[in-house]
Amino acid sequence: MRADYVIIGAGSAGCVLANRLTEDPAVKVLLIEAGGRDWSPYIHVPAGFMKMLDHPTLTWGYHAEPDPGTAGRAILYPRGRVLGGSSSINGLIYVRGQPEDFDHWAQLGNRGWAWDDILPYFKKAENWEGGETEVRGRGGPLSTSKMDRPPLCAAVIEAGREIGLEYREDVNDLPPGAGDSIGWCQQTRGGRRRASTARTYLRPALRRPNLQVVVKAQVNRIVFDGRRAVAVEYERSGTVERADAEREVILSAGAVNSPHILQLSGIGAPEHLSRVGIPVHHALPGVGQNLQDHYIARISYPVTGMPTVNERSRGIALCSEIMRYLVTGKGMLTYSASLAAASVKVLEESATPDVQCSIAPGSFKDGQIGELDEFPGITAGAWQMRPLSRGYVEAKSNDPRAAPRRSRNMSAPKFCPGLIWRATRNSWIMRGRRVRPSITRPAPARWAVTRRLSSTISCASTASNGCGSSTPR
Repeated sequence: MRADYVIIGAGSAGCVLANRLTEDPAVKVLLIEAGGRDWSPYIHVPAGFMKMLDHPTLTWGYHAEPDPGTAGRAILYPRGRVLGGSSSINGLIYVRGQPEDFDHWAQLGNRGWAWDDILPYFKKAENWEGGETEVRGRGGPLSTSKMDRPPLCAAVIEAGREIGLEYREDVNDLPPGAGDSIGWCQQTRGGRRRASTARTYLRPALRRPNLQVVVKAQVNRIVFDGRRAVAVEYERSGTVERADAEREVILSAGAVNSPHILQLSGIGAPEHLSRVGIPVHHALPGVGQNLQDHYIARISYPVTGMPTVNERSRGIALCSEIMRYLVTGKGMLTYSASLAAASVKVLEESATPDVQCSIAPGSFKDGQIGELDEFPGITAGAWQMRPLSRGYVEAKSNDPRAAPRRSRNMSAPKFCPGLIWRATRNSWIMRGRRVRPSITRPAPARWAVTRRLSSTISCASTASNGCGSSTPR
């Protein structure tokens, strides 16, 4: 098999690359995906994300290494294994980030990554249902939508305004210097359905004769001629095959699998490769290092006198929600992992908000997204937007089918559990002022009862549209 470009991974990046490269009819592209087709209804119904985070075929089934910083637990590490990658299984939340963070990257020497450089590409990619503005795009491939707005989350937003948080109607229209704020989350959704990159970028390109997609094909290694990548070796249905690239091999297998494939190909730290029986082709110690990830700690509150997702996900109420979804494209089945969020500054040394607090009109058993409590509830979760800890991805052996070792290194000195604890102890903290009243202020106080700290800390690495959250270099 031969093509001009061989792309490894049909995820968030690979689908975009396949679309853009095949715009030239003279260019032949081969796209290789380890997972299967995106046919599962869980993918396309937005609320189906709850059923996919540990799905046996739609994810890789990864867990992080047990860590003293997480009480020795091997916490779930969701990564999509299907056309669209993690954009097919994530919580659909569309968050671009703060302009200052992009400008900081540029100041570090990354030319072309300043906010003014990136904004035109955000706009080009986007099909925002609210229409084109100075910062929002219209007519692009990626559909972005406003969130359905249930009364309970509306009450939390009103409570946030009562304690001084600025309400932002568009949370992705953040001017430089924006302070603490609260608003409705936005989704990568078009109409009733999830807007994964498989649906928005890959599907239109599949009509082109110069694109070939190979699914259920696990990449073993990249083949080199000297220092040049010339082919990809992969296994499909028990048979090892080879795809030759006339121009380039493009590795876009995600934050975990991209460094893993490089290591299997002999590119990485020599001492590590030798230890696991992989011949060194090129010494590059940084491969798999500098893994950054966001943790979210959740607090749940039982609720009375106000409908929540918990009780509407069962029996007659669920039947009603299904009919509402089919007829109007609204309601509970369009919900994301969170519906509202506040961005607040917790650390005095931070120039801009450093913690995001998300709100969901439901609560989950043992604090894990996937199974709802039997009683009505609401959940608030806080996560550090600029994590300081650095982990790694390492091949455990020379067997491509063996999952790599993934460590977030949450026990490292730079991990800031104090920040997360301060942000969750009273639900939110803002500039030293307690922001727990956003749950118990007059607006929602008549519904929220007692606080229950969830028994787990889980990661928010499933959100990868707009801003990636797991980035080894």
